[in-house]
Amino acid sequence: MKKLLTSAAFALAALSGPALAEYPTGPVQFIVPWPPGDFEDILTRMIAADMAEATGQPASVVNRPGGGDGPFPGALEVLNAPNDGSVIGSFVIGVPIVGPKIDIGIEEDSFVPVGIFLTYPFVLAASGDAPYSNMAELAEHAQDNDVVLGHFGAGLTPTAVSMAAAVKMGFEFADDSAFDLLDCNTLSSGDADVINTTLALIEPCLGDINVLGNIGADPIAKLDGVETVAAQSGVNDIELWNGLFVTKGTPQEVIDTIAAVAAETMASPEAQALMAETGAAVYWQGQDEAQARIEADRAKSAEINEILGR
Repeated sequence: MKKLLTSAAFALAALSGPALAEYPTGPVQFIVPWPPGDFEDILTRMIAADMAEATGQPASVVNRPGGGDGPFPGALEVLNAPNDGSVIGSFVIGVPIVGPKIDIGIEEDSFVPVGIFLTYPFVLAASGDAPYSNMAELAEHAQDNDVVLGHFGAGLTPTAVSMAAAVKMGFEFADDSAFDLLDCNTLSSGDADVINTTLALIEPCLGDINVLGNIGADPIAKLDGVETVAAQSGVNDIELWNGLFVTKGTPQEVIDTIAAVAAETMASPEAQALMAETGAAVYWQGQDEAQARIEADRAKSAEINEILGR
């Protein structure tokens, strides 16, 4: 941690003197719209701790797991906060991509990305005795057999990718259901034939199940021989990511200060260890790259919705 803080201090010192004098002048809150304990929460807490130590001002994470803000809890709280960097959103792709389309007060330019730091290791998995071990075999099996898909919500990117992949490969799931938890027990109990879940939740039974593919642009290193769903089906490679956002009008010097700390956090041994252990992709993609990625993902999301007839 001492080495990280030293590096962060140099990065902060590289910014203009007035920015450091003006930001932060008081406590900083990071809003995470999920319960504590998942990837985005762990990494955001690392960023908050490093910001507090590097700047000398308190920084904390506030979890907003549902209620009050419709499908994106916490997003409107950030939207209505002062544009001074005192409230920072730690948001998944859905906030900037889907939020502007559902009339809840979010526009395409409501939030400014500070950067993207996490890609979730989402996979499609089936029980070990399922007669399919990849997407092509699943497509063939589903021609004459009912296959039930379990997911975390129809509106989530990995779910939409899974359903669009089925359309592209000429089959459909006989049914689909949203679950609060999708793990080894979901498959062993037969509650769903195929589940769309994160790698961490099926890690305990990884040797006893079939991972059909992963949702994302690149294969997950620890899943030897497993190809992406995009490569197997021809659907686009949009993935579920998480980034830091502030409201429109936040000074660039403030954004740069937040980014300097977050970039150092993602390069830390602790953050990189999380990636090695879980299969999540942990990195820092700066503001310009993040904005370009958002624009590209808007186009990809539109393509997915067209495939699904939405």
